[in-house]
Amino acid sequence: MNTMSMTNLKKFNPIGLFLICYFILYYDTILGLIEDWNANDNYSHGFLVPFITVYFIWNMKDQLSNISIKPENNGLFFLIGSLIFFIITNIGAEFFTMRFTMILVLLSGIYYLLGIDFMRQLFLPVSYLIFMIPFPAIIWNKIAFPLKIFATSIAVSVIKFINIPVYSEGNIIHLANTTLEVVDACSGLRSLVSLLALSAAFALITKNTRIRNVILFLSAIPIAIILNIFRLTMTAVLAIKFGPDTAKGFLHDASGFVVFIMAFLLLMMVNNALSQSERKQEN
Repeated sequence: MNTMSMTNLKKFNPIGLFLICYFILYYDTILGLIEDWNANDNYSHGFLVPFITVYFIWNMKDQLSNISIKPENNGLFFLIGSLIFFIITNIGAEFFTMRFTMILVLLSGIYYLLGIDFMRQLFLPVSYLIFMIPFPAIIWNKIAFPLKIFATSIAVSVIKFINIPVYSEGNIIHLANTTLEVVDACSGLRSLVSLLALSAAFALITKNTRIRNVILFLSAIPIAIILNIFRLTMTAVLAIKFGPDTAKGFLHDASGFVVFIMAFLLLMMVNNALSQSERKQEN
């Protein structure tokens, strides 16, 4: 049976068997991811990522219904290779690559059971799952530290520009009445990862050209960095005007939420600008 319509998808038993085996194989890995999402605020958005992927695929149901299911034997080689890679990384306890094989196995399973056309169509939605996998700590720290120093330096320059006495030592901001430490959570990397996931979601659901979607995705980087510097600057200003306690507790946490809302609105503005630009070119 080389070709069958979407109406026969439910009757294609190997798909159900594959999904059952997939969740049995990755049961412990999925539990580990959930524990990390609970414990690591940097990846709390991981809970949403699988649901967003499912939404993307559901939103594509009309396109998928027009694709014939053509199982590809060549996909079996990719599936076996992905499974071998999973075994190797599992033995080596290399969590990031072991978790990454979840995507490889899923894509190669789609290729083998449904065909290359299905795999091409589902490649981006399935690849979106990468945003639920925490970076290795060694990579995270190598990115977070330079971001902390950069954010501190620029924030201090802005604070000086508005005539507030301040100086910095590394990631420490010294004010007249208090000292602020720019810790990893304030480096901007947390908001950058979340915004990249958000901008990728925007790019997947919009009808912009590929180039414009890349621009939309990458726009999350300057937005996250600029707004994090804005947050640090405002924290310092509030600490000077209303006392050191304003830089801690509720106001500090609330400022992170406000900044994320601002980032979301800026992403929407970038998306609208790209869409309008594309419509003008079409006209």
